[in-house]
Amino acid sequence: MKVSIITINFNNSNGLKRTITSVQEQTYKDIEHIVIDGASTDNSVEVIKDLEDKIAYWVSEPDKGIYNAMNKGIAKASGEYCLFLNSGDELFKPESLEKVIKQEPVADVVSCDVIIDGDEVKGYKSSPDEITPAFMSRSAVSHPSTLIKTSVMKQYGYREDYKIISDWIFFYEALIRNNSTYQHIGLPLSIFYTDGISSKHKELLFEEGKKYGASIYSERELKERHTQAYKDFIDSQFLSERYNKAIHHFISFLCWLQKHSK
Repeated sequence: MKVSIITINFNNSNGLKRTITSVQEQTYKDIEHIVIDGASTDNSVEVIKDLEDKIAYWVSEPDKGIYNAMNKGIAKASGEYCLFLNSGDELFKPESLEKVIKQEPVADVVSCDVIIDGDEVKGYKSSPDEITPAFMSRSAVSHPSTLIKTSVMKQYGYREDYKIISDWIFFYEALIRNNSTYQHIGLPLSIFYTDGISSKHKELLFEEGKKYGASIYSERELKERHTQAYKDFIDSQFLSERYNKAIHHFISFLCWLQKHSK
């Protein structure tokens, strides 16, 4: 089974080299690696050229943002599954993808576990066995550890009118609204470094979440859904070092709803 690994990059040559190397070191060989560079001005292109003998396709040209670059990669993908491993992230170990494939992924969306490496949070994050609206209201499917059927990706793609949450929107619409099939394989697939745009720009993340919620639900539905999400949040005992931050964002969102319902 061929897996199309799509890597997007802009001016992150060191991270790009780490990502490409981790793909090329995989013991699983039926990989189509696609690299989309956004006309970087550092030495990213030189890194690609040095390692291009095992890259199926690459391009370096201006794009319209992260999701435009990802959609370019999807257009070139020919594997049964796509895996989005952006520059800087890496596959956990050389045998990681092979171990996952041996578990026989069959669903539209197959989420594995992820190692998180960052200044504020380090650790192991396990994907849920089931994706529910409550889960999606407070968390996200781990993008760099999730295999997505290429046919599904080509059907929907990523929305380019959002800067940083279109992957979350894709998973929400595919799994919650359109009932795409889901499977959890409890093995670590990748290492996610928390230095990307969604990790740095929390305010933009929050604003885009409000914008998307307002686009699909009435104010009453938003209030009811997020009240229930809060109850589920407490019931799940999701109490960690990130608790205060999560509560802060939740209260801010309720304040925004109250303000706009007057």
